[in-house]
Formats: sequence, structure tokens, C-alpha cells
Amino acid sequence: MLNSIYTKNMPICYTKNMAEKKHSVLALLKIFIEHSDMEHLLTVKDIQRYLDVEYGIKLERRTVYSNIEMLRAADYQISEYGDNGRGYYLENKQFEKGEVLLLCNIIHASHLISKKESKILVDKLLKTISKYERKEYVDNVYLQNEQKVDVNQLQYNMDLISSAIKDHYKIHFTYNHYDVNKKLIPTEKSPYTIEPRYIVYCDSRPYLIGTDLKHYDFVHYRMDRITDATIIEEVVKPISKKDAYEYAKNMLFMFSGEKENIVLRCKNNIIDHMIDMFGKDCVIIPKDDDTFELRINANPRGIKILAQQYIDSMVVMEPKSLKEEIKEIIKKAMNKYR
Repeated sequence: MLNSIYTKNMPICYTKNMAEKKHSVLALLKIFIEHSDMEHLLTVKDIQRYLDVEYGIKLERRTVYSNIEMLRAADYQISEYGDNGRGYYLENKQFEKGEVLLLCNIIHASHLISKKESKILVDKLLKTISKYERKEYVDNVYLQNEQKVDVNQLQYNMDLISSAIKDHYKIHFTYNHYDVNKKLIPTEKSPYTIEPRYIVYCDSRPYLIGTDLKHYDFVHYRMDRITDATIIEEVVKPISKKDAYEYAKNMLFMFSGEKENIVLRCKNNIIDHMIDMFGKDCVIIPKDDDTFELRINANPRGIKILAQQYIDSMVVMEPKSLKEEIKEIIKKAMNKYR
């Protein structure tokens, strides 16, 4: 009551000045983020104009200088006027321009993030850089991704499954696959109950890595194929720490099943692709000027697809049983083309 009476009886101009002083530092920070970068410096007159036009705040020059010092005291790196003789800009923004452009492009390139959610995320990121840098992204980088999903279930799944992993609870969900009408339908009649352990990214997609009573090792599921996920408040048993990315790396194309020691004879023109796929720790043995031998421990089902994908540049050497399987696949394919 005392505060309200005191405020009510104060001169209007005094209370307004008080409010302006309280808000002017935050307004100044926003102006530096929005309107300044290394190529676009702000003079004190520029700052006064933006404060007036955008926030209705009128400040004297000395108050602007004082606010700049307050930002510096709060670890915001504002350039010194004496360094350039032209003006000020914010040196340490939340993200560097290159970081923002990289993250925006990753979001746009992902088919699994809907157009609507992509726009929300990109807009949030672009607000951390200046309007000039933002325009550079829109003009020169942005291309519409027509392969994006229409409805985004992924964000909900990420949130729920992350919570379940943190709290060591089981989850219950329906797992789906596409039919010929391009509609997601349940893979099994009964829902899955899984002990979630990790979320990893493989083949540019997020996967849930978990355990259950039916399998000896990890099992994995595409996060974007999961629907109707719920948390079951049953605490899962701890497991010895395993490298989920090591599991995913050689689970080629994320097929389930046991891995085998495999030897591939490859042309040198695909060595970049093989290292991207299997990592720098894979065993590569040069054989001649044109080929090398690749030794890996991987899923044979995935290797069958890989061998067909690189049929003109790759031959499976071992195991012999896998080599014979691929020969039969090629024979059948040749008959179809006849």
C-alpha cells in the first residue's frame, strides 16, 4: 500500500525516467544484438535513435556511455570507440555467425523436422545475430526443403524419451513402418516395452538405443517411427557403460543381428565414403594403385545393401558365405533385367 501511494504521488516525469533507466540497459543490449556487427558499428547518435524509435526511451549521451560500461561489467564485450574511431558493436554474441548458419542449415536439411518447427527453430537462432547477417542467410543460404515431414512427432519423442532415460524408467510405444500408400502403420500388433538407454544419431537420423528381455545386446528404433510413447514408472536395472555409438557405427543401415568380420576389396575412388561410414579407425590395406582392402566388423545384412550400392567399386571377399549370397542376388537381378 505504501509503495502504491508513493508511486501515485510521484511526478509522472520522474517515474517515467526511473522506468527508462531500469529498462535502457536491456534495450541497449538488444540493439547491439540486432543492429551491430564487425561491419556495422553504432555511434552514440545511432544508439539514441534506436532507443527512441524502438523502445520509446530517450537517453543523454553520458547515460549511453554509462550503460555501455554496465554491459561490459556484465562480461559483454563491447568494442572500444578508440579502436576504430567510428563506433561500437557487440563482439561476443551468444553464437558466432558461422555457428548460426551451420545450425540453421542442419535444421533445414533434416527431413525429420517439420517445416513449421524448422521455421521456429531457425527464427530463434537468427535472432542471436545482427539483421545484416540474418539477411545474408535468407538471401544466399536458404533453400526450401520439400522433403520435410508434414507433422513433427520427433520433438515430443525426444523430450519424453530423454526424461525416461534420465529417470531410469521404461517406455511403452508403438513402432511403425510405411505401407505402399506412404502411411505409417504399426509393425507389430502389440506395443513395445523397452528400457531406454541412449539416443544416438546415425545415417542423419536419431535412434533410440535400448535393452529388453528378448535380446542379449542393444536394440534400436528410429525415433521418427515411434508413436503413442508413454513412460512406465518401473525403474530399469543399471547396465555397465557401453559405447552406444560404437554399437551404431557398424550396425550398417541400422539392421539388427550379429556382426561378423568382413573383408571388402574397394576401388580408391570410394575411400572417402568408406571412412565417412566406418570411421578413421577402420583397417585399410592398400593392394595396388587402384584398390585397397577394408577390414571391418559389421552387420552382414547392411553389407549386402552396401555391396549392391557400390557394385562397380566393391567386392566382398570374406566371409565366403556372404560373398556367395551376393553373387546369387546379382544373378537374380540380371535375370530380371533380361
